[in-house]
Amino acid sequence: MAFEITKAVIPAAGLGTRFLPATKAMPKEMLPVVDKPAIQYVVEEAVGAGLRDVLMITGRNKNALENHFDRVGELEATLERKGDTDRLQKVNYSTDLADMHYVRQGDPKGLGHAVLRAKMHVGRESFAVLLGDDIIDPRDVLLTRMIEESGKRNASIVALLEVDPSLAHMYGVATIEETETEDVVRITGLVEKPAPGTAPSNYAIIGRYVLRPEIFEILEETPPGKGGEIQLTDALETMAAAPATGGVYGVVFRGRRYDTGDRLDYIKAIVQLAVEREDLGPDLRPWLKDFAGNLD
Repeated sequence: MAFEITKAVIPAAGLGTRFLPATKAMPKEMLPVVDKPAIQYVVEEAVGAGLRDVLMITGRNKNALENHFDRVGELEATLERKGDTDRLQKVNYSTDLADMHYVRQGDPKGLGHAVLRAKMHVGRESFAVLLGDDIIDPRDVLLTRMIEESGKRNASIVALLEVDPSLAHMYGVATIEETETEDVVRITGLVEKPAPGTAPSNYAIIGRYVLRPEIFEILEETPPGKGGEIQLTDALETMAAAPATGGVYGVVFRGRRYDTGDRLDYIKAIVQLAVEREDLGPDLRPWLKDFAGNLD
Protein backbone atom coordinates (compact mmCIF):
# COMPACT_ATOMS: atom_id res chain seq x y z
CA MET A 1 0.00 0.00 0.00
CA ALA A 2 1.14 3.54 -0.71
CA PHE A 3 1.75 4.41 2.92
CA GLU A 4 3.88 1.38 3.83
CA ILE A 5 7.12 3.29 3.64
CA THR A 6 10.49 1.54 3.63
CA LYS A 7 12.73 3.85 1.58
CA ALA A 8 14.49 7.13 2.30
CA VAL A 9 16.04 9.43 -0.30
CA ILE A 10 18.79 11.84 0.75
CA PRO A 11 19.85 14.45 -1.84
CA ALA A 12 23.55 15.16 -1.33
CA ALA A 13 24.82 16.56 -4.63
CA GLY A 14 25.26 20.21 -3.62
CA LEU A 15 28.61 21.94 -3.94
CA GLY A 16 28.63 23.46 -0.45
CA THR A 17 29.93 26.81 -1.68
CA ARG A 18 29.01 28.57 1.58
CA PHE A 19 31.69 26.52 3.35
CA LEU A 20 34.57 27.07 0.94
CA PRO A 21 37.46 26.44 1.16
CA ALA A 22 36.62 23.59 3.59
CA THR A 23 34.41 21.97 0.95
CA LYS A 24 36.86 22.35 -1.91
CA ALA A 25 37.86 18.68 -1.63
CA MET A 26 35.41 17.39 1.01
CA PRO A 27 31.63 17.07 0.66
CA LYS A 28 29.76 19.51 2.88
CA GLU A 29 27.74 16.55 4.19
CA MET A 30 30.96 15.16 5.71
CA LEU A 31 31.65 18.25 7.82
CA PRO A 32 31.79 17.03 11.43
CA VAL A 33 29.09 17.96 13.92
CA VAL A 34 30.97 17.22 17.14
CA ASP A 35 32.43 13.82 16.18
CA LYS A 36 30.09 12.55 13.46
CA PRO A 37 29.63 13.84 9.92
CA ALA A 38 26.36 15.71 9.42
CA ILE A 39 25.11 13.10 6.96
CA GLN A 40 25.29 10.34 9.58
CA TYR A 41 22.77 12.13 11.80
CA VAL A 42 20.36 12.18 8.85
CA VAL A 43 20.81 8.49 8.03
CA GLU A 44 20.35 7.65 11.72
CA GLU A 45 17.07 9.57 11.71
CA ALA A 46 15.82 7.62 8.71
CA VAL A 47 16.78 4.31 10.30
CA GLY A 48 15.16 5.37 13.58
CA ALA A 49 11.90 5.81 11.68
CA GLY A 50 12.19 2.30 10.26
CA LEU A 51 13.65 3.26 6.86
CA ARG A 52 16.75 1.12 6.38
CA ASP A 53 16.71 1.28 2.56
CA VAL A 54 18.53 4.56 1.90
CA LEU A 55 19.26 6.05 -1.53
CA MET A 56 21.72 8.93 -1.59
CA ILE A 57 21.69 11.29 -4.59
CA THR A 58 25.31 12.35 -5.06
CA GLY A 59 27.51 14.19 -7.53
CA ARG A 60 31.15 14.61 -8.48
CA ASN A 61 33.72 14.55 -5.66
CA LYS A 62 31.28 12.84 -3.28
CA ASN A 63 33.16 9.55 -2.94
CA ALA A 64 33.80 10.27 0.75
CA LEU A 65 30.09 9.76 1.41
CA GLU A 66 30.19 6.23 0.04
CA ASN A 67 33.44 5.49 1.82
CA HIS A 68 32.02 6.58 5.18
CA PHE A 69 29.23 4.00 5.04
CA ASP A 70 31.51 1.26 3.65
CA ARG A 71 33.99 -1.07 5.27
CA VAL A 72 37.54 0.16 5.90
CA GLY A 73 39.41 -3.09 6.39
CA GLU A 74 42.82 -1.64 7.25
CA LEU A 75 41.40 0.74 9.87
CA GLU A 76 39.22 -1.97 11.40
CA ALA A 77 42.17 -4.37 11.58
CA THR A 78 44.38 -1.73 13.21
CA LEU A 79 41.78 -0.92 15.87
CA GLU A 80 41.15 -4.58 16.54
CA ARG A 81 44.87 -5.26 16.89
CA LYS A 82 45.16 -2.42 19.40
CA GLY A 83 42.17 -3.68 21.33
CA ASP A 84 40.42 -0.34 20.79
CA THR A 85 36.95 -1.84 20.86
CA ASP A 86 35.17 1.46 21.54
CA ARG A 87 36.40 3.15 18.34
CA LEU A 88 36.03 -0.08 16.38
CA GLN A 89 32.40 -0.23 17.41
CA LYS A 90 31.84 3.34 16.22
CA VAL A 91 33.46 2.59 12.86
CA ASN A 92 31.39 -0.55 12.36
CA TYR A 93 28.21 1.20 13.44
CA SER A 94 28.18 3.55 10.44
CA THR A 95 28.98 0.63 8.13
CA ASP A 96 26.06 -1.48 9.35
CA LEU A 97 23.62 1.39 9.83
CA ALA A 98 21.52 0.97 6.68
CA ASP A 99 21.29 -0.67 3.27
CA MET A 100 22.93 2.16 1.33
CA HIS A 101 22.49 2.86 -2.40
CA TYR A 102 23.87 5.69 -4.53
CA VAL A 103 22.98 7.40 -7.80
CA ARG A 104 24.48 10.55 -9.30
CA GLN A 105 22.37 13.56 -10.11
CA GLY A 106 24.55 14.59 -13.05
CA ASP A 107 23.51 18.11 -13.98
CA PRO A 108 22.71 20.32 -10.95
CA LYS A 109 19.13 21.13 -11.94
CA GLY A 110 17.64 21.62 -8.49
CA LEU A 111 16.08 19.67 -5.64
CA GLY A 112 13.15 18.52 -7.75
CA HIS A 113 15.52 17.05 -10.31
CA ALA A 114 17.52 15.32 -7.56
CA VAL A 115 14.35 13.70 -6.19
CA LEU A 116 13.36 12.63 -9.70
CA ARG A 117 16.62 10.70 -9.99
CA ALA A 118 15.23 8.35 -7.31
CA LYS A 119 12.33 7.19 -9.49
CA MET A 120 13.88 3.89 -10.63
CA HIS A 121 14.88 2.92 -7.10
CA VAL A 122 11.66 3.94 -5.37
CA GLY A 123 9.19 2.64 -7.94
CA ARG A 124 5.48 2.93 -7.10
CA GLU A 125 5.94 3.32 -3.35
CA SER A 126 5.61 6.27 -1.05
CA PHE A 127 8.97 7.35 0.34
CA ALA A 128 10.68 9.87 2.59
CA VAL A 129 13.07 12.65 1.55
CA LEU A 130 15.54 14.00 4.11
CA LEU A 131 17.76 16.99 3.36
CA GLY A 132 21.19 16.86 4.91
CA ASP A 133 21.29 20.52 6.02
CA ASP A 134 18.63 19.95 8.68
CA ILE A 135 19.45 17.82 11.73
CA ILE A 136 16.43 16.97 13.86
CA ASP A 137 17.18 16.26 17.50
CA PRO A 138 16.57 12.51 18.05
CA ARG A 139 14.64 13.32 21.23
CA ASP A 140 11.97 15.10 19.16
CA VAL A 141 9.68 13.02 16.95
CA LEU A 142 9.15 14.31 13.41
CA LEU A 143 9.69 11.78 10.62
CA THR A 144 7.79 9.02 12.42
CA ARG A 145 4.91 11.46 12.96
CA MET A 146 4.94 12.39 9.27
CA ILE A 147 4.85 8.74 8.21
CA GLU A 148 1.94 8.17 10.57
CA GLU A 149 -0.04 11.04 9.03
CA SER A 150 0.82 9.90 5.51
CA GLY A 151 -0.69 6.52 6.29
CA LYS A 152 -3.73 8.01 7.98
CA ARG A 153 -4.52 10.41 5.12
CA ASN A 154 -2.90 8.53 2.20
CA ALA A 155 -1.34 11.87 1.28
CA SER A 156 2.01 13.55 0.92
CA ILE A 157 3.33 15.28 4.03
CA VAL A 158 5.86 18.08 4.46
CA ALA A 159 7.47 19.35 7.66
CA LEU A 160 6.61 22.94 8.54
CA LEU A 161 8.28 25.33 10.96
CA GLU A 162 6.89 28.66 12.10
CA VAL A 163 9.57 31.25 11.37
CA ASP A 164 9.86 34.97 11.96
CA PRO A 165 7.97 36.62 9.06
CA SER A 166 11.10 38.62 8.21
CA LEU A 167 12.85 35.33 7.36
CA ALA A 168 10.07 33.75 5.31
CA HIS A 169 11.68 34.80 2.01
CA MET A 170 14.51 32.33 2.68
CA TYR A 171 12.20 29.28 2.54
CA GLY A 172 9.45 27.59 0.63
CA VAL A 173 6.30 28.90 2.30
CA ALA A 174 2.86 27.28 2.59
CA THR A 175 -0.67 28.59 2.49
CA ILE A 176 -2.53 26.50 5.05
CA GLU A 177 -5.90 25.49 6.43
CA GLU A 178 -6.39 24.00 9.88
CA THR A 179 -7.50 20.38 10.27
CA GLU A 180 -9.05 18.42 13.12
CA THR A 181 -5.53 17.61 14.36
CA GLU A 182 -3.65 20.35 16.23
CA ASP A 183 -0.22 19.86 14.65
CA VAL A 184 -1.46 19.02 11.13
CA VAL A 185 -2.57 21.52 8.46
CA ARG A 186 -3.80 21.12 4.93
CA ILE A 187 -1.68 22.90 2.36
CA THR A 188 -3.54 24.80 -0.33
CA GLY A 189 -0.61 26.58 -1.93
CA LEU A 190 3.18 26.79 -1.91
CA VAL A 191 5.68 29.36 -3.09
CA GLU A 192 9.46 28.98 -3.22
CA LYS A 193 11.38 31.83 -1.57
CA PRO A 194 8.78 34.58 -1.99
CA ALA A 195 9.91 38.18 -2.29
CA PRO A 196 10.29 39.87 1.10
CA GLY A 197 6.93 40.96 2.46
CA THR A 198 4.88 38.79 0.06
CA ALA A 199 4.89 35.42 1.88
CA PRO A 200 1.38 33.95 2.32
CA SER A 201 2.23 32.83 5.89
CA ASN A 202 5.17 32.22 8.20
CA TYR A 203 4.91 28.42 7.85
CA ALA A 204 8.17 27.44 6.19
CA ILE A 205 9.03 24.06 4.72
CA ILE A 206 12.03 22.40 6.34
CA GLY A 207 13.95 19.48 4.94
CA ARG A 208 11.66 16.51 5.61
CA TYR A 209 9.05 15.14 3.20
CA VAL A 210 6.96 11.99 2.90
CA LEU A 211 5.83 11.75 -0.71
CA ARG A 212 3.45 9.64 -2.72
CA PRO A 213 4.97 8.22 -5.93
CA GLU A 214 2.83 10.49 -8.13
CA ILE A 215 5.42 13.17 -7.38
CA PHE A 216 7.69 11.65 -10.04
CA GLU A 217 5.21 12.14 -12.90
CA ILE A 218 4.55 15.68 -11.71
CA LEU A 219 8.27 16.47 -11.51
CA GLU A 220 8.74 15.21 -15.06
CA GLU A 221 6.26 17.88 -16.20
CA THR A 222 7.47 20.66 -13.88
CA PRO A 223 9.35 23.41 -15.74
CA PRO A 224 12.35 25.18 -14.20
CA GLY A 225 11.28 27.74 -11.62
CA LYS A 226 13.15 29.85 -9.07
CA GLY A 227 16.82 30.12 -10.00
CA GLY A 228 16.23 28.24 -13.25
CA GLU A 229 16.00 24.96 -11.30
CA ILE A 230 13.30 22.30 -11.07
CA GLN A 231 11.78 23.08 -7.68
CA LEU A 232 10.25 20.38 -5.52
CA THR A 233 8.05 23.11 -4.02
CA ASP A 234 6.48 23.79 -7.45
CA ALA A 235 5.68 20.10 -7.93
CA LEU A 236 4.14 19.92 -4.45
CA GLU A 237 1.95 22.92 -5.25
CA THR A 238 0.62 21.02 -8.26
CA MET A 239 0.04 17.97 -6.08
CA ALA A 240 -1.78 20.05 -3.46
CA ALA A 241 -4.34 21.04 -6.10
CA ALA A 242 -4.82 17.48 -7.39
CA PRO A 243 -7.32 15.52 -5.23
CA ALA A 244 -6.43 12.25 -6.98
CA THR A 245 -2.98 12.38 -5.38
CA GLY A 246 -4.38 12.78 -1.86
CA GLY A 247 -3.28 16.39 -1.59
CA VAL A 248 -0.48 17.72 0.61
CA TYR A 249 -0.54 18.19 4.38
CA GLY A 250 1.97 19.69 6.78
CA VAL A 251 3.12 18.51 10.20
CA VAL A 252 4.07 21.57 12.24
CA PHE A 253 7.34 20.87 14.03
CA ARG A 254 8.04 22.61 17.33
CA GLY A 255 11.06 20.64 18.45
CA ARG A 256 14.81 21.13 18.19
CA ARG A 257 16.25 21.60 14.70
CA TYR A 258 19.86 22.32 13.87
CA ASP A 259 20.64 24.05 10.58
CA THR A 260 24.07 22.96 9.32
CA GLY A 261 23.73 24.68 5.95
CA ASP A 262 24.70 28.10 7.29
CA ARG A 263 28.13 28.78 8.81
CA LEU A 264 26.88 30.53 11.94
CA ASP A 265 24.07 28.04 12.53
CA TYR A 266 26.51 25.20 11.91
CA ILE A 267 28.69 26.45 14.78
CA LYS A 268 25.62 26.87 16.98
CA ALA A 269 24.54 23.30 16.17
CA ILE A 270 27.90 21.91 17.29
CA VAL A 271 27.75 23.83 20.57
CA GLN A 272 24.11 22.91 21.26
CA LEU A 273 24.70 19.21 20.68
CA ALA A 274 28.02 19.14 22.53
CA VAL A 275 26.77 20.80 25.73
CA GLU A 276 24.14 18.08 26.14
CA ARG A 277 26.55 15.18 25.70
CA GLU A 278 27.43 13.30 28.88
CA ASP A 279 31.07 13.01 27.84
CA LEU A 280 31.52 16.67 26.86
CA GLY A 281 28.81 18.76 28.51
CA PRO A 282 30.11 18.79 32.12
CA ASP A 283 33.42 20.38 31.04
CA LEU A 284 32.08 22.44 28.15
CA ARG A 285 29.22 24.23 29.94
CA PRO A 286 31.32 25.99 32.61
CA TRP A 287 33.95 26.89 30.02
CA LEU A 288 31.27 28.46 27.81
CA LYS A 289 29.97 30.52 30.74
CA ASP A 290 33.46 31.79 31.52
CA PHE A 291 34.17 32.49 27.87
CA ALA A 292 30.90 34.38 27.37
CA GLY A 293 31.50 36.36 30.55
CA ASN A 294 34.88 37.55 29.26
CA LEU A 295 33.33 38.91 26.06
CA ASP A 296 31.76 41.90 27.86
